[in-house]
Amino acid sequence: MRRTPLLFAAIVTATLPPAVVAQDVKPGGDETITIRGIVGVSMFMQDANFGLGNGQKAQFVTDDIEEDAWWHGGDARNVRLTLGFNGPEVVGDWRANALVEADFFGLFASGGAFGDEQPIPRLRLAWAELTNGRSTFRFGQDFSLTWGYLPVSTSRIGFPLGWGAGGHIGWRFLGAQFHHYLTSPRAGTTAQLRLGVYKNSWVDEPATADDGASAGEAGLPQFEARIDLAGGSRGGTSWGAYLAGHWDRKDIDGVGVSDVADDLDSWAGVIGARVASGRFTLHGNAWLGQAMGHHFGHIVQFRDVGGWGAWAQAGVSLTDTWSLWAFAGTDDPDDEDEDGVPLERTRSIQLMPMIRWQANQLAFGLEWLHSRTDWLAAPEERTGNQIILSGVYNF
Repeated sequence: MRRTPLLFAAIVTATLPPAVVAQDVKPGGDETITIRGIVGVSMFMQDANFGLGNGQKAQFVTDDIEEDAWWHGGDARNVRLTLGFNGPEVVGDWRANALVEADFFGLFASGGAFGDEQPIPRLRLAWAELTNGRSTFRFGQDFSLTWGYLPVSTSRIGFPLGWGAGGHIGWRFLGAQFHHYLTSPRAGTTAQLRLGVYKNSWVDEPATADDGASAGEAGLPQFEARIDLAGGSRGGTSWGAYLAGHWDRKDIDGVGVSDVADDLDSWAGVIGARVASGRFTLHGNAWLGQAMGHHFGHIVQFRDVGGWGAWAQAGVSLTDTWSLWAFAGTDDPDDEDEDGVPLERTRSIQLMPMIRWQANQLAFGLEWLHSRTDWLAAPEERTGNQIILSGVYNF
């Protein structure tokens, strides 16, 4: 019940003069509160319309404009606020924590001349956990375990590069997770096991104010498992790798109809790796699976179809503040689903170089997105470009 007043207080505090800001926030219990967030704004120009949205959401190409193509815009929806609650010990050395996070990638407040300057907040994360440092039980809305490493970008923060179009999959679901370090959390090389079970989801979610029984919710929950490895050396090299698996079953007929033949199984395997040494960084993810549209797979197509995707990004620090980054990703579903029906979108490729200036919490980046999407309908090959300048402050 304290979350809404605290969220309101945090937003108001950000607008107050320095003399007023320096005030203590008194929580209602024995916890401490950590306020984190992102102020991320962008100006862009692009020559196409993109799937999922434009600006900071642009991913696959829906319409490559033939004539008088370039248009410009601005986007501030990456603004994010996170409230972390570090609670007291409740049983022995078990401590209670919680987190609430929101950004502005909801709809806009209205259409017309003034609507695009009034984005609406949306809930991203909301969970509580019980942890002793080595084992953690978490309940609430959190990212699925298929959500892997994230590409570095000053514009693609709420909607990461490659998501739904270039090899990155995953989504936020309400459910329960168990995390356990198989080694000491402070070991030179750590191994962590994570298990998750989440509410299911599919494209036929009822368009009503209250949640209803989609094919996913009429079926079985989503089950996931993941193993993470991480380590480093005294020379400053750090590395990590993970392997995750997913399975769920949807009842396509929905509730009230018993027909096993209309059950749809979704599965995926996801792998990722990263290494950072000196001024050089290399990381990426890859996945293979079936019917993973609810995790933004198959170019966000909800079909019984197989496919795969992968992305990689390399970065090099030129100085303490300047760096160059290069991203490439693809999503490649089968051309037809299991019933032999062709897919609307059959392949997506994304390329994005970036030059970034960063000093402590402040960064500016100039990025060029080149996206190509193959469609069943003409024009079969649609390409789009976006040049986007972003400023980001992390607090």
